[in-house]
Amino acid sequence: MNDIKNKEDIELLINKFYGKVILDDLIGQIFTQVIKFSWDKHIPIMISFWNTLLFGVGDYKGNPMLKHIDLNKIFPLNADHFERWISLWEQTINENFFGTIANEAIIKAKNIASLMQYKIAKSIF
Repeated sequence: MNDIKNKEDIELLINKFYGKVILDDLIGQIFTQVIKFSWDKHIPIMISFWNTLLFGVGDYKGNPMLKHIDLNKIFPLNADHFERWISLWEQTINENFFGTIANEAIIKAKNIASLMQYKIAKSIF
């Protein structure tokens, strides 16, 4: 098993990850019913996001924090949602990759999830 090396690896990771997410009993409904997930729209954005985070390629444009704060207003997000997201992310990475960048992707996702939970909680009050 190899490490995440390039944008093609990120594309594989994101496709496999969201394949799990949309079928998940806990968080799948957020994507299939609440935000009306579009594979053609969402996947390229996520590939760009992770390519920027992991390899410094500055092609991502967006604010995921605001998106999740807005989402929370129509579908309250809680720790269980974030834990499942992290669990599926880590599982997908571990099934497909091994190495420094793969570990970094897991750490960054956990940090993002923690920050999002904090910002969402602050936005409520």
